Amino acid sequence: MRTTQSKRSLILHAPNIHVGGGLILLKGVLNTKSCSIHWAQLDERAKTILNIPTRIIKHFIKNTISSRLLAEYRLWYNVKNTDTVLCFHGLPPLLPISGRVIVFLQNRMLLEQNKLAGFPLQTKLRIFIERIWIRIRHRNSYRYIVQTPSMAIAAKRRLSSKLKITILPFIPSTNLLYQPKKNKIQQRRFDFVYIANGEAHKNHLNLLEAWRLLNEAGLTPSLALTIDHKLYPALANKIVKYNEELDLNIVNSEQLHRTAVFNLYHSSLALIFPSLTESFGLPLIEANQFGLPILASERDFVRDIINPIQTFDPHSPLSIARAVRRFLDVPEPPIEISSTDDFLEEIMI
Repeated sequence: MRTTQSKRSLILHAPNIHVGGGLILLKGVLNTKSCSIHWAQLDERAKTILNIPTRIIKHFIKNTISSRLLAEYRLWYNVKNTDTVLCFHGLPPLLPISGRVIVFLQNRMLLEQNKLAGFPLQTKLRIFIERIWIRIRHRNSYRYIVQTPSMAIAAKRRLSSKLKITILPFIPSTNLLYQPKKNKIQQRRFDFVYIANGEAHKNHLNLLEAWRLLNEAGLTPSLALTIDHKLYPALANKIVKYNEELDLNIVNSEQLHRTAVFNLYHSSLALIFPSLTESFGLPLIEANQFGLPILASERDFVRDIINPIQTFDPHSPLSIARAVRRFLDVPEPPIEISSTDDFLEEIMI
């Protein structure tokens, strides 16, 4: 039996972390040299992607309700009062546990009340349940970690003004160690790049519509996307259709290794980031490290971490297109305002 004076064991609980920035951060946590994780519960869909140290005891969670509930039970049954549980998926434990609880809150949608337009029904149902879960099961005694000031404000407003919140932004060490190649200007292949998966909040549909509007105006800037055809077939097919029917200058590189992603930043003129909501926005940090100009949604999460060169209303394809035009120094001239005499003369023609 361990005593309360013994060194705490760190338990990582990370169901549903299998894509996007959350997965990148999870990889960093698992593979850091100072990793002190004793055992971990991880999403089975990330099993072949994660490089998990052999010293960590592993349990994989399937994408089913029964498997998620079993994982919560495993926490309740095994965690001792000398353990620390890091809930990496942003939800507090469903069952009361004896150990110290830290909730890494990295999903802003859990704190919002939007209707999740564009998401599959299964995803809508999951987020609806998780929104109830986080409200009912949050405890002021837990420690919450967020990565931006606006996330801290949202958490206190939604859950409790007495939450113990630490703002602790971080990125994987590999991002810090990677050195971009020299002679940047000579190797530009794309005007714009958008590093993002195909989830609805990433807002690809409005971005594609903005590119259609630019095309109608005689502008064909190149755009690099990273949509995995297997995970998001409908969106990947729509990109193909836009290219074939409208002759848009879009290249979809699908899912890339991190080094390939860094090289994609390196070969692009600017990052465009039309996402509707993020808790952190890792590509914003990465592009900023590479010195890329950034065109982004006018949102708190953007201003938390970078100063974009252009902003736009992400709900408006026209606003996105106009921001691109400003960046390319091809602004749209304002309309001419006529007099009432001109108006009447025109309608009487």
